[in-house]
Amino acid sequence: MEPLEHALLEYHERSKHRVDRYAPGPRELDWATQPDPFRVFSGAPRVDLPLAADTLATRYNTLRCGTLPPAHAFDLPSLAILFELSLGLSAWKSWGTQRWALRCNPSSGNLHPTECYLLCPSLPGLSGGVYHYLSRDHALEHRAAVDDPRWAEAFAESGVLVGVSSIHWREVWKYGLRAWRYCQHDCGHVIAAVSYAAAALGWQTRLMEAAADDATAGLLGLDRGEDFVDAEAEAPDVLLWIGNPERQPDLELMLAALDKAAWYGHANQLSSGHVKWPEIDSIQRATRKYRTRETYLPNPQHHSSPTTPALDLSFAHIARQRRSAVNFDGKTSITEAAFFSMLACLLPGRETPPWNAQTSAVAVHVALLVHRVDGLTPGLYMLVRNPQALLDLRQSLRPEWLWEKTGPECLPLYLLLPYDLRAIAKTICCHQDIAADSCFALGMITRLEIALAQPWRYRQLFWECGVLGQVLYLEAEAAGVRATGIGCFFDDEMHTLLGVKNHAWQSLYHFTVGGAVDDERLCTLPPYEVQS
Repeated sequence: MEPLEHALLEYHERSKHRVDRYAPGPRELDWATQPDPFRVFSGAPRVDLPLAADTLATRYNTLRCGTLPPAHAFDLPSLAILFELSLGLSAWKSWGTQRWALRCNPSSGNLHPTECYLLCPSLPGLSGGVYHYLSRDHALEHRAAVDDPRWAEAFAESGVLVGVSSIHWREVWKYGLRAWRYCQHDCGHVIAAVSYAAAALGWQTRLMEAAADDATAGLLGLDRGEDFVDAEAEAPDVLLWIGNPERQPDLELMLAALDKAAWYGHANQLSSGHVKWPEIDSIQRATRKYRTRETYLPNPQHHSSPTTPALDLSFAHIARQRRSAVNFDGKTSITEAAFFSMLACLLPGRETPPWNAQTSAVAVHVALLVHRVDGLTPGLYMLVRNPQALLDLRQSLRPEWLWEKTGPECLPLYLLLPYDLRAIAKTICCHQDIAADSCFALGMITRLEIALAQPWRYRQLFWECGVLGQVLYLEAEAAGVRATGIGCFFDDEMHTLLGVKNHAWQSLYHFTVGGAVDDERLCTLPPYEVQS
């Protein structure tokens, strides 16, 4: 076994939760060192963004059906909407003296390890350069001013780049070794959130998969040690191209243009104390992305169009009302039609967000534990998102599974076992009632050998899970229910249920959808002060 493969497998096994023991984590939370959820670059010029999302007429249902509006111009008001509806605050919550922010992009433990950057040529209302988005203030911090004509040339006047990074300590502080997984989930949620918001503006999104981590770090200024002297480091994740997918930017030209850029600002320290977790650094090194060939593998197109949801709301409304449920009532059910419609939105569509951002073949499939779907037999189901995986799944899982085709003809959904799985769902999800009280719970499974062959794909598999999760969040809101991501689950208990042997198929993320029970003790406040 190659060293990188060994490091990857070692992390994957050690970071599993098990019935007899949880993955290594802090023995207790040191509240004095809880990381600041907002990174600020002091000394960087700031561009305040308008709160313009309510001017956007795009309906959520049109996006999920793959119908994009006419493209908006790339200017300051449109970019303000992009960030407000993907990464901006959605509300403030308070209880007693405690107060915390919610965002349009979800995060494990509401800790938000993800940071985002804008790279753009000179646009109406915005000079060219590199900017950091500060969600707390809905503002752009101007990190680098670029005067080199090669910068504008690299963009070919056809779009902008959004860069994503992770501050691992924000999650490690609470979750220890398993935190790196959660950072990757959150990156996937951000990819989807940006793709949806861009589509609402009529823009296409593409993940720039060929880019190396070093190039991403250089473009975002993450490798500038002098700007992060006492601050926690940011790991480069991904670059998202928003604009004409046929005219992507020249990253080498951009890096060359940055040689003469003027950089501004110094990152704030988020935490007064830190605990070292060498395994986190090890898995990040093992999955380091080098430059690879530009590839685009179109996924098979499914023709199972989603039906109109129960709540036909604007995209802006759906994006800002998204919440993670804390508890479900154990009574609510959804209709069979609503369930099938949700699953249809989990299938790839070339121009449909968020799947338009994905350039590699679908690799994650969905094992569903259905409890309360009117007209559908409770039990274990499998949504095979790539038909090429069907034979492998049938041969790899329990031989006694039925594999009975269910639902609309064009929906690749199979009943494996008719059975009441509520108790099993609760056990798998770390004994949490929310898994049994839901309408349905699910696990996202993938073939791990994809990552063993190309270790950097390990990160992308978690990202794909996060993208699936973001779809479920929005679909649940549109159906009049609520969803929540489940990072705490017993990995191998799920594998035992499915009949997985060795590392053939592994579960990377769990999710639940149901009727939420709101905590009436909490007070909800607007995300931003109304501008006069």
